[in-house]
Amino acid sequence: MIDLRLLREDPDRVRASQRARGEDVALVDSLLRADERRRSSGSRYDELRNEQKQLGKLIPRAQGEEKAELLKRTGVLAAEVKAANTEQNEAEQEAQRLLGQLANLLHPDVPIGGEEDFATLEHVGTPRDFAAEGFEPRDHVELGRILGAIDIERAAKVSGSRFYYLTGIGALLELALVNMAIAQAVEAGFTPMLTPALVKPRAMEGTGFLGQAAENVFRLEEDDFYLVGTSEVPLAAYHMDEIIDAEQLPLRYAGFSPCFRREAGTYGKDTRGIIRVHQFDKVEMFSYVAPEDAEAEHIRLLGWEKDFLNKLDLAYRVIDVASGDLGASAYRKFDIEAWIPTQGKFRELTSTSNCTEFQARRLDIRMRGAEGRNRPLATLNGTLCAVPRTIVAILETHQQADGSVTVPEALRPYLGGRPVLEPITR
Repeated sequence: MIDLRLLREDPDRVRASQRARGEDVALVDSLLRADERRRSSGSRYDELRNEQKQLGKLIPRAQGEEKAELLKRTGVLAAEVKAANTEQNEAEQEAQRLLGQLANLLHPDVPIGGEEDFATLEHVGTPRDFAAEGFEPRDHVELGRILGAIDIERAAKVSGSRFYYLTGIGALLELALVNMAIAQAVEAGFTPMLTPALVKPRAMEGTGFLGQAAENVFRLEEDDFYLVGTSEVPLAAYHMDEIIDAEQLPLRYAGFSPCFRREAGTYGKDTRGIIRVHQFDKVEMFSYVAPEDAEAEHIRLLGWEKDFLNKLDLAYRVIDVASGDLGASAYRKFDIEAWIPTQGKFRELTSTSNCTEFQARRLDIRMRGAEGRNRPLATLNGTLCAVPRTIVAILETHQQADGSVTVPEALRPYLGGRPVLEPITR
């Protein structure tokens, strides 16, 4: 959530941010009214409580009619204090409810618009010209069959659509990618984490995934658990309700976890293959930093993502995601999209978001400075390796005419030195 003081001081900035996101602008004024009610009811309660305390001091010294009047006033005042307390609590709950619906503010440089209105920041690498090489590239589904790496048909039999098995070299390829990603993260100073896949509602809500993203979240209603769509959730909630000494920052974690997504609203999209699935594994970077260091950390996270994809010899572009395509928590988000040859376009492989103080306020995570003052810190996240899409990009980019796939050199040590993935069938 945002700072209420900022809302009071500059409501037009908050309105502009909501408008750019395509979110409800009227929410800002509703929240301002609720905040005023909260503050006025709080002041009224404090005044009545102060009077109550003063009466408590006067009554023992009073005599006769004066004491009777004071006692009478005490009875009336008790009812007024109770009513004021109820009003204050209701106003506080309403203000918090509305504040929880408000998205984070936008970075001034975020492109305004919808999904296709992103700004391209750079292109890295050149897509292969398969026509010049004299053969038509196979897609990852066909390559997965030839290599004995991906089994979608049996997954559909067992679990339904948008599931898959990784078999043989496919399973080894996932493990190699995960180990390579974790090794890079550890070298960069991240603490590796294996995180829970089930979290309580507060963890999911605190990270901002029960607002606009709620339709894509799996919930176990009987047990009141949520299945995480990313280890960002348990990593963000790891320090909830804690105060962290500023000297400990930055704290950086690299979480490996399964991820579960309903993919609501994507009917008919990416039904072939393993690009858009209900369950996949991912290595996620997560940082806790002082707010003034957040933008620099965001650039560092993007750099680590680029380093990983560079090692895999993939062609990609970096985009600045447009306002209407941002999650509620994100102040700014960069996506890296790899070139997928058989689709003839770039597809998202990783993303990194600066969430400023938004999640920390919701999860009550603060930092203690040298002066002893506590304040919210900033949180950031960045995908280092989303396994299935990375496998898609590797198979399609590095395939050969005979159906074999050249293994990027940096990945070979994690595959037992194997230079090529060989077909087991033609």
